[in-house]
Order: sequence, then C-alpha cells, then structure tokens
Amino acid sequence: MKVIGIDIGTTTISGVVLDAEADAVLDARAVENGSFIETGRSWERLQDVPAIIRKAAKLLDDLLAQYPDTAAIGLTGQMHGILYTDREGRCVSPLYTWQDGRGGLAEAGRENLAKEVQHTTGMEIAAGYGLLTHLYNQRHGEVPEEAVGLCTIADYFGMVLTGRKWALMHVSNAAGLGLFDCERLCFDGRALQQLAIDEKLLPEVTADFLVAGQYKGLPVCTALGDNQAGFLGSVGFQKNVLLVNMGTGGQISMMTDRYVRLPGIETRPFDGERYLMVGASLCGGRAYAILEAFFRAYAAAFSGQEAPPQYEVMERLARSTAENSLKISTLFQGTRTEPALRGSITNICEDNFTPAQMIRGVMTGMAQELYTMYRKIADGTGSRAELLIASGNGLRKNALLREIFSEMFRAKLCLARFEEEAACGAALAAVLSVSGNGGYKTP
Repeated sequence: MKVIGIDIGTTTISGVVLDAEADAVLDARAVENGSFIETGRSWERLQDVPAIIRKAAKLLDDLLAQYPDTAAIGLTGQMHGILYTDREGRCVSPLYTWQDGRGGLAEAGRENLAKEVQHTTGMEIAAGYGLLTHLYNQRHGEVPEEAVGLCTIADYFGMVLTGRKWALMHVSNAAGLGLFDCERLCFDGRALQQLAIDEKLLPEVTADFLVAGQYKGLPVCTALGDNQAGFLGSVGFQKNVLLVNMGTGGQISMMTDRYVRLPGIETRPFDGERYLMVGASLCGGRAYAILEAFFRAYAAAFSGQEAPPQYEVMERLARSTAENSLKISTLFQGTRTEPALRGSITNICEDNFTPAQMIRGVMTGMAQELYTMYRKIADGTGSRAELLIASGNGLRKNALLREIFSEMFRAKLCLARFEEEAACGAALAAVLSVSGNGGYKTP
C-alpha cells in the first residue's frame, strides 16, 4: 500500500510517499512555506492561507501524478494556530500561527490573557494556542463577521480537498487549541462558558483515525497534530522511548497509556487510549541559529563581505574543549507559561569567556531545558527513557549536540528512521484509517 503524507509546517510544507508494507519512504519533497504577512505588530505572526493551500495542493498533485497507485492521503501540520471559516467552508482570515503572541499581551489594567484564563477557569493555556488567540480576537473585535467556524491549517486543507463545510478534527489537534478536557477528550464546556466563547464555532472532534472524505477518489484522513504525527512516524506506539525534536522549537515526548497531570508538562491525547507527555521549549534549535547569526555577523564585519554559514566552524571550536563551565540559559523567548522570561549567561570568568565555551554552553543550555522537563515526566510517571530518538534538523545536523543530549539523559540516542517524521506519521495514520482500525465518515 502506497500512502501520501502532507505536513504543513511553519517554515516548510513537506510531502512523502510511504510504502506501508515495506516500511520505506519512496519519495520525500519539501517546499518553502514563505507565507508570513507583515502587519506592523511586533507580536503578531500571521500567514497567508490561500498561498499555503496552493503550495500544499501542488505538492500533493505532483506526488499523485508520479504515484497514481496511491491508496490514501494523510495530513498534519502546525497544531496550535487557527483560521476562521464561513458557512461554505471557505477561509475568511489569515492563519494565526502558534508563534502569535496576542494571548501573552497585558490587557489594559489587567494581567495578560493567559493568566486571566488560568485564574478564571483553572486551566493552563499558552500564547499561540488557538482558543486563547480567538479569545483575544473576540474581545478586540477582530473575529471576521462572516466566521462561523475555526480550525487548524491542516484541517482546513482537508476541507478544501474533500469539499467539507465543517472541519472534523482529531483530538490531537483539538487539544492543541487549548481549553480541552484531555481526560474526557472534548472541549471544556464550563471553561468556554466562563469565557463567553461560543461552542458553535468549534469543530466536531474524534479520537479515532477516520477518513473525512475523498480527493480524486482517494480517502483523506483526518489531520493529526504535528507532535503526535511526528511521534507516530518516529516511535510508533513504543513505550519507554523519548522522542527529542529540535527544530524551530524544542520538544520531548513520551507515550503513556493513562492520563497524568504534571505541572509544566502537557498531557496530549494521542488517540482514544494513549497520551503523550510533552515538554516544549519555545526557542529550541533557534537558540543555536541565533548564535550562528552572531558569529556570522562578526565574520562579515571582519572580512567586509557576506560571510558563509558558520556551523562547521562552530562545531570544530566546540570540540576543541571538553570544559563546560560557562552556564547559559537559552530562554531567549521565555517559556509557554512565562513568555517574559529571558536567557542569561552566568559563571563568566577570564578563562571561560571564549567562543568555544559559548558554543558548548548554548548547546548544553538547549539540552538542559528539555532535560528538566524530562525529569518531571520521569518522576511523575515512574517511567524512564531507555532510548532517545532524535528528530529535527537541529539534532540531525549537529553530532556534538546529539552527544550532549545522550550524556545528559543517560540513554542511547539514535536518529529517527525517516527525516520527514510528521509527514510519515500522517501517512501511517492514513493507513490506520483505511485498514479497519479507523473508519469512514462521510462529508
């Protein structure tokens, strides 16, 4: 069985053709997303929905043209952002991405919206989560008049492909919007009522791997959240395996078969029976990219011309010393719950204030932030990671960073078998949908 998986990410849109029986990727392609919209608001992160859909549709059609014996299509994408739709199922807004900061803004005479929601409902929600974004829009008159529904970008792509007027949303995406009861697997009606959010805007939710409709005669699976899709594509349903992803952000995920609440850790639905314990850092791999830009700017100033990427030089410098006494916190963008926090460099002395120590310090800081979260998961569940599986270019392209993670977590680390983990996970979800483990739900 050949299946196609499409992943609509913040930076790139990826597609894979997976041979499910051979467990092999036959083709993998990626195109730049490149759809950010300049708005003049420093905290706003919006993307052009029609531009995204055009690129995703072309990528899918190109793959279908080359692999006409495809049996099903799976979808995934950035899971916290939202867009609004009208009665005909057409998008009537930009995509408010997971990086959008309106939910963390201080309201006039009040604390920021995320903290207000927590005090009002008792539920934690972070800036960038769809229903917090919607609440801000609702209070500031920024919800389009014709809007009757909201969904993620991957759900909307599914609507476009299948002709649906209303989204059918998998719990992995629904939980990513916030104000979701992860134990009962439904939106929290009480919290929505307390915040005066109209439940009619919210999509139908399912915990099953279902087929939502057809595109060119092929079944299209309900979209998965990119975290769960990445886990499925890298780990499957294995226990005691920690997935470490280092991309634009950073993330650790470990599966459990019971619902557990831990402070600072998200318990995200995987399906109707399993959950992922997730710790997320906002900066993640971008911390290393920021440092590379710092060194590249100096190299350009020194040479008087544009400098090439500095990553190879940085790794060589970092390997020139085993010492790591420079302490660097990489909270350049704060945390999901404390967006105002910032990073720091401490324990500076004459001997350790060197480029090599700074590079090692940043890498160690990136690992330390996620390790602290892992300790909460391990202590709270009694489960220990026997294996680390690394995904994302931040780890794939940095051997020293992988060594630092393996040493800190005291576990063997190996790279995920497929590079486009989330797209592969979407493809595998499509296999589950059409193989009898899911079901078919007509538009």
